[in-house]
Amino acid sequence: SAFQASGLTHSRTLLPMAQALLANADLSMDDVDLLAVAHGPGSFTGLRIGVSLVKGLAFARDLPCVGVSTLEALANCMPRQDAVLCAVMDARAGQVYQANFDLSGENPVRLCADRAVTVAQLSEELPVLGRRILLAGDGAHLLKNAGEPAPENLRLQNAYGVARLAVRVYTEKGDFTAA
Repeated sequence: SAFQASGLTHSRTLLPMAQALLANADLSMDDVDLLAVAHGPGSFTGLRIGVSLVKGLAFARDLPCVGVSTLEALANCMPRQDAVLCAVMDARAGQVYQANFDLSGENPVRLCADRAVTVAQLSEELPVLGRRILLAGDGAHLLKNAGEPAPENLRLQNAYGVARLAVRVYTEKGDFTAA
């Protein structure tokens, strides 16, 4: 696993990080069976770079690829518990990208579609759910009074959630077209 916040763009860091990941695991692209990518919501430029890279690698190697929701991937990092995860990403200007997931089963269950909503509206909606609310994502701090923060090591989007969800989508649905 790798994390970078150097101020460099995804176009300069993404492929070297992927190459380093494979090298550190003593693997090569020949060992890869499936590619996965978070297709949003998120930064248009960052998403475009990520999806383009994965589609290019998939095409060159004739590999299946799966695109998944960034918010649903975040939910797939969470352990099973009696709670609703409010996955929330800062969309700026008082808005967030958001979706809710029931965490009580083996896999998270989506309770609403990915959407853009104001922080004020979401703050009013969450208490109505009548359940324990966990907040995760880079916009969680905007809703600090509407729930409790997820554990720090699970609070932000990561590749594990994308991979876990992509494998499930591919296995269950045979969906291997990147969005």
